Amino acid sequence: MNKILVWDWPVRIGHWLLVGGFILAWLTGDGESWRLVHVLAGGSVVGVASFRLFWGFWGSRYARFADFVRGPQAARRYLLSLLKLQPEHHVGHNPAGGWAIVLLLGLGIATGLAGWCIYNDIGSDVLEELHEGLATAMLGVVFVHIAGVVSGSVLHGENLVRAMVDGKKAGLPQNAIRSAHPLAALVLLLWVASAAWWLAR
Repeated sequence: MNKILVWDWPVRIGHWLLVGGFILAWLTGDGESWRLVHVLAGGSVVGVASFRLFWGFWGSRYARFADFVRGPQAARRYLLSLLKLQPEHHVGHNPAGGWAIVLLLGLGIATGLAGWCIYNDIGSDVLEELHEGLATAMLGVVFVHIAGVVSGSVLHGENLVRAMVDGKKAGLPQNAIRSAHPLAALVLLLWVASAAWWLAR
């Protein structure tokens, strides 16, 4: 199989913006002097996650939920294939990774919205505990996702981190996406900036 274009620009840029926004939000969560930075970082996470929900229905082939969200049996079968050291090959996201993505998007939005309520003095101490609990849950999913990327890269003999940079994975030429959608990536950046600004104002 050849290296083909699988991940468009919105998926790749959104992925790394989500990584950076989550890390920055986590590191600035306890310092009052960093509160605005924390809110902006959290707002960027919400912006990326909400755009990704849209892109999951109207994006390119492998960005769509219909391509990678499968039932629990498919995820179980994929994980068993990893344990047998004979992993199923998927051009896009594998079924287990698909569930991790759905969880990350949902937790990212829920954590950010809870944080926005706290920032605007809506709610109580219970909401602060919820915000922290959601962020911790998201961190747990991140670690599981990283473990999946590492094991998948080793067992598939394919650098999945690099694939999220250059957009290319192993596949048949006819399975490549036709466009990297650079204009949609610009819309993503504008949307994330607007979301971060609106949530922090």
